[in-house]
Amino acid sequence: MDSSNNALFDAVVIGGGIAGLQSALDLAGQGYTTAVVEKDASIGGKMIRLSKVFPTLDCASCITTPKMAAAAHHENITLYTCCDVQRVEKNAAGVFVSMIQRPRYVDIDKCIGCRKCEYNCPVLVPDAEQGGFSGRKAIRIPFSNAIPQKALLDVENCMLCGKCADVCPTKAIRYDQKPEPLAIQAKTAILATGYELSSVADKPQYGNGDIPNVIDSLQMERLLAPHGPYGRVLRPSDGMIPDSIAYVQCAGSRDASMGVSYCSRFCCMYAVKQAMLLSGSLPLADITIYYMDIRAFGKNYEQFYQNAKAMGIEFVKAKVASLDAGEGGAVTVRYEDQTGQGATSRDHDLVVLSMGVLPGFAPGGVCPVGLGPDGFIQSVLPKMSPAVTDVDGVFVAGVAAGPKDIVDTITEAGAAAMEAAKYLTALSGVGPKAANKESAHE
Repeated sequence: MDSSNNALFDAVVIGGGIAGLQSALDLAGQGYTTAVVEKDASIGGKMIRLSKVFPTLDCASCITTPKMAAAAHHENITLYTCCDVQRVEKNAAGVFVSMIQRPRYVDIDKCIGCRKCEYNCPVLVPDAEQGGFSGRKAIRIPFSNAIPQKALLDVENCMLCGKCADVCPTKAIRYDQKPEPLAIQAKTAILATGYELSSVADKPQYGNGDIPNVIDSLQMERLLAPHGPYGRVLRPSDGMIPDSIAYVQCAGSRDASMGVSYCSRFCCMYAVKQAMLLSGSLPLADITIYYMDIRAFGKNYEQFYQNAKAMGIEFVKAKVASLDAGEGGAVTVRYEDQTGQGATSRDHDLVVLSMGVLPGFAPGGVCPVGLGPDGFIQSVLPKMSPAVTDVDGVFVAGVAAGPKDIVDTITEAGAAAMEAAKYLTALSGVGPKAANKESAHE
């Protein structure tokens, strides 16, 4: 289901990534009506944009898409997409969430996802969903397995030619659509607001994003994905197949000058994963990972790292000082080798930066939950119950509480759903099934 006039729910989950979907499905499976509020045009979060997951190298879409579909078709779950949360506050009835639903300029009840509007749109702009490497239309469905499969018009790039409205078989285009205020009253809330990467443009020593063949890790995920922009790994500036690829670890983490003094935790492992995938797709390429420390913290992660070394991937213990544009589109990496060679440099065809992980939600003035010194939502019982915040009835799941990998994210999302269910049971004194039977006899 998509947005509904019914704004009363047992629980509201803010964030429709893998953590939010897992929490919502666990609650809905127990009979609790649940709203999922997502800022993007589709649920799925960062995980649906990945190629594969470590350490099993399973397809990320194959894991995420079934959960997206299950949430979209569950009778107890209502999805709110394109929504900006304005306020989350406690009241006598529980948790009140006010938000603004941004216009799609498409009537989602009429849109059938046929994409005729997209095929006929004459405007082509860079597609952020593909790392900016390919183009998209001003009106489009975000990506092939987006949920909901409804069109979205980019008003900033639309030239108002009217072609989308002319070809739409259901007359779903609404150029006059306005932002709509919405409100949800729930008994409990789960914050699953995810993360963002720090920007390459904020790193002057790495070229401020102006060096053509320096990209971030999420852009590399799109190059590696089977439904990526090129269908294979090519260098963005000229379409050349790269012969030498480098990873710069801690490019935005463990760096007080960036305001990110903490370790982003999963960067080492996704760099190792991507390097292994590159080794498979480009078997003749030289792949180098410049690292400060390899933190292989999870089950079978150390073996995963050792497998990468056995495949011939080079690990250089060094701190990269700067990147410069070289000849022929190359990138010159200047670094201090920690094994004794001192300051040196090397040229690579393509450089991938492992940027820092930042909170995806700033609660200040929006939600009264406490924050840790790193800016993530603070868990008051990190060892006993990491989902509990300092606001009664408001819980946290996934990377909203701090950097973590997908396995831990899904586990903590289930814990948050359990805490929310316990809270709901304590409010009513009975579980959802017992409550339904009791009301049926009245």
